Amino acid sequence: MSTMYVYVTAGEIDEARKIGRAAVEQRLAACANVISGIDSIYWWQNKVQETEEAVLIMKTTADRVEELINLAKDMHTYECPCIEAWPITDGHRPFLDWIAAEVSRR
Repeated sequence: MSTMYVYVTAGEIDEARKIGRAAVEQRLAACANVISGIDSIYWWQNKVQETEEAVLIMKTTADRVEELINLAKDMHTYECPCIEAWPITDGHRPFLDWIAAEVSRR
């Protein structure tokens, strides 16, 4: 089974925690890491913005990615949230197996 990272930025650490907790509770992600204090620089509404954000990194399987992206999008406060999915191409096999086992339990 293919494992994936789902990367999300949020305007507040509490928002990132809320999304991460819901994803884990619903078994859409095996775990979620929240990193606060990220400085983001980006174009938005025709000007360069600089904000402090939180990053949420969730681990899941390819077959749960669409549901996880939808959950993050539905819970997010941004008009156009950064939600990306990246494949995990290699890693410690017992950990990757654990991810698959946790998200397959309903």
